[in-house]
Amino acid sequence: MRNAIVQFLLCGSLTFGIWMLLLCVYFHHDHVGDGQAESQEPASIWSLEKKSQPPISHGPGQTPGHPVQAERPNEDETKDLVGKDVKFMDAELLQGFTKYGFNTIISESLGTVRPLPDTRNEMCHRKHYPAQLPTASVVICFHDEEFNALFRTVASVMHFTPHQLLEEIILVDDMSKFEDLKEKLDYRLEKFRGKVKLVRNERREGLIRARMAGAARASGDVLVFLDSHCEVNRMWLQPLLAAVAKHRRTVACPVIDVIDPMTLEYRPSPVVRGAFDWHLRFKWDNVLSYEMEGPEGPIRPIRSPAMAGGIFAINRHYFNEIGQYDKDMDLWGGEHLELSLRIWMCGGQLLVLPCSRVGHIVKHNTENLTEASRALTRNNLRLVHVWLDEYKEQYLLKRPGLKSVPYGNISERVELRKRLGCKSFQWYLDTIFPELEASKGNR
Repeated sequence: MRNAIVQFLLCGSLTFGIWMLLLCVYFHHDHVGDGQAESQEPASIWSLEKKSQPPISHGPGQTPGHPVQAERPNEDETKDLVGKDVKFMDAELLQGFTKYGFNTIISESLGTVRPLPDTRNEMCHRKHYPAQLPTASVVICFHDEEFNALFRTVASVMHFTPHQLLEEIILVDDMSKFEDLKEKLDYRLEKFRGKVKLVRNERREGLIRARMAGAARASGDVLVFLDSHCEVNRMWLQPLLAAVAKHRRTVACPVIDVIDPMTLEYRPSPVVRGAFDWHLRFKWDNVLSYEMEGPEGPIRPIRSPAMAGGIFAINRHYFNEIGQYDKDMDLWGGEHLELSLRIWMCGGQLLVLPCSRVGHIVKHNTENLTEASRALTRNNLRLVHVWLDEYKEQYLLKRPGLKSVPYGNISERVELRKRLGCKSFQWYLDTIFPELEASKGNR
């Protein structure tokens, strides 16, 4: 019995030590680099256009249409909070990072709404939008999200969105287990009565089906999907709504600023477009030079081969017409690429709007990795067999182990493609993303 206890304690000490080492390495690298590009995913945007990052300004920007009465630190307090040294031997920090994927101590300290740097190009400040814009239903799905990050997402939408443009915020709880996301959340949302609808799934559906459940309850003209750990910035919604209103089949994405998972510092990102490789791994890509030409220059809408995850705006009726999401995909992963291909190949267009900015915490994954990996494989196979045409054979040629992996019935999605009269994947390569075709030999 004593030996078993000793072994247990040794294992626990080793695990704790490894976590401490990883966190210390992260923190040291982040601060010694002093803003240099990091090798991990959160900085993948930065590495593309570091020299062309827009300056951070703190101008008044938009006057909020629906301010939140909440605790609000001033800018000096926020800078002190973000810049201070973190005690890495703090068990609370380790527990929060392990549970949620980011620094929950700072998240709790930030409050409901905090001052954000206006990361837009100066030309955006002079841009005007139609007085009459469609209304938006903002859909936010969450599963065991950190309470303060979730509530800050909702509060930032309420604070930085004109009241007349915001039809509603639809929160979809995908069967969270944490207690503070139950009665406490209900109580805190009372201040937003009339604007926020809370839907609770009776079983875990995964992000894809949870978003469809939220969209089904929406009544606004435009659906705007956000992650549950975001902070929207000044004038974030108007560019998206104007683009969707101008062309009904336009799907509009903001530039996604980075919120550091350790310090929660809000950092500007350069204007980049979404892309992917032959392994169906999403990546950021430089904007082609001709996309920045014309009188609008750096604030011109950018054609993007793919969207990053699920932060985008789409006409609600168009979303239904093109088949929403593939409801037989599991959890999350691959759905953003499948939707991106479907938009382009079936007559729509996908744009990044440089004058719309949304911050996003790039969380360290705390999901069950085996379950998440299984879901991603299945989802990608569904995408490949429906949309890649003859290229699916080339995709599977170097991945023979995937040929025997089940991916469910795709007949409904194949029929959807026929009904919509979608173009071929070869057309997509030739017209939208020729750079992928050119890299075929290196995949």
